[in-house]
This record gives sequence, structure tokens and C-alpha cells, in this order.
Amino acid sequence: MVIVLWLVIGGVITILIRSLIDFIRGGKVQKRLRESGFSLELFYALLIIYCIVIVGFAVIYFLLSMEGIILVENGELRQVNALGSMVHSLYFSGVTILTIGYGDITPIGIGRFIALIEALVGYILPTAFVLRLVQNQERSRDQ
Repeated sequence: MVIVLWLVIGGVITILIRSLIDFIRGGKVQKRLRESGFSLELFYALLIIYCIVIVGFAVIYFLLSMEGIILVENGELRQVNALGSMVHSLYFSGVTILTIGYGDITPIGIGRFIALIEALVGYILPTAFVLRLVQNQERSRDQ
């Protein structure tokens, strides 16, 4: 069971990394947008990337919570059912990537390192978005 868990986590991490790299490099979706500068399509692409990352990290937190408690709510270790654990994981993932966090749910153990990585991704995505906009505008000016 532990091997399957780590294989699923590895698969989720691979999908997350490939999605981020594809967005930053200007993958299939972005090739059509190179001439357009700022557009709703680019915004939607960023929104989809954020959703993928939030859900991906939520799945990681949820899977790790099946092995032991990695999220502590209000300083107390609580056992919740599978649905409650998924809701907490999704909430914590969204709060971690979009803000610095509220502190109402705290990771412990390996969850701290994973939250750190997610926070870093949360800071890098807007930067990549702005860089993509600048690149698109420079290309449109050159043509």
C-alpha cells in the first residue's frame, strides 16, 4: 500500500511539474497566444494552471493524511473522515498557494516541506504570467 501511495504521489508531482514547465515555456496552449499579447485566453490558462496545482497538492496532502495526520487544525490533532480530510486538504492547498496561509490549519512532518514547495510555486506562477505578458508584447512590437 505504501509503494502505491508513493507512486501516485510521484505521478501527481510529475503532472504538476510538466504543467508548470509547459506553461512557462509556452506549450501547446500558449503557442496560439504568442501574437496576441494580453488576452483572456492567457488569463484562463493561468487560472487552469492554478486549479491544477491546488488540486494536485490537495491530493498529495490527502494521500499522506491516509498514512497519518499531517494537517493540524487549530493546534489540535483531529481525526476526520475521508471527505473531511479531502475538504481540509483542498482548503489548505488553496490557502497555501494563494496567500501565505491563515494558520488555522498547520502542516506537520513532511507536510511542512510540501507546503513550502507549494508556497514557492504560488510565488513563481504570477511572475511567470507577467514574464509571458512582457514577452508577448515585445514580440508583437517587433513584428
